Amino acid sequence: MQAVLYVGHGSRIQAGVEEAIQFIENCKVMIDVPIQEICFLELASPSVDEGIIKCVERGATKIAVVPILLLTANHANEDIPFEIEVGKVMYPDFEFTYGKAFGIHPKIVDSLYDRVIEQQMPIDEEAQVLLVGRGSSDLAVKRDLTEIAQLLANKYPFQKVDVCFLYGTAPSFDEALEQLQQTTQRQVFIIPYLLFSGILMNGITRTIAKHSSSDQQIILCENLGYHKYVQDVLVERVNDLLATPAILQAI
Repeated sequence: MQAVLYVGHGSRIQAGVEEAIQFIENCKVMIDVPIQEICFLELASPSVDEGIIKCVERGATKIAVVPILLLTANHANEDIPFEIEVGKVMYPDFEFTYGKAFGIHPKIVDSLYDRVIEQQMPIDEEAQVLLVGRGSSDLAVKRDLTEIAQLLANKYPFQKVDVCFLYGTAPSFDEALEQLQQTTQRQVFIIPYLLFSGILMNGITRTIAKHSSSDQQIILCENLGYHKYVQDVLVERVNDLLATPAILQAI
């Protein structure tokens, strides 16, 4: 029997974990699979191996593992595949397949624009957007977020869309805000490129307060979270995985 195992990152803040669970629960109803379970890589339970066990206890013999990650980095390339290998040792006769992170997708770009529109304020002709990514030592993260920023700038009426990161990759969020203060940019929309609330989101709010200036209008938008388009991307990723023969899957 087929199962889908959703693997979230996890958070030290319970509200962030609950947001992740609710987001996945909203998507579950759009997936025609009898067994669907949620687990986390770290900082929350159940763990990945516990999630695999739950699937098996409910009668699964095939488990499609879906990463709830915005971009492909170490968690997607190393950590989750390692957990799958552990699962294959535990259940050598079972079939495991592995899906893709959300990655670069037109609906993600549209969701970013919606986060700006939700602020219900006029957009200046010279308005700029700053995407704030989590960051990673994996160079692909900066490459992919930069491509998403370019797609947003090409499709929607912003003078410029830049990227920065909270850790692991330059430029840092502090550096990006300091550079903005040295420009004549009057209106900047800041979009946290994060799925859920947590310590990182709280840190973004504090950093903006530290750099606030009467000369600039800095508007903090909602993170991606519950946006319908992000749900659509997750459902698409799951259905693509389920439709792909296991022999073609690379774990």
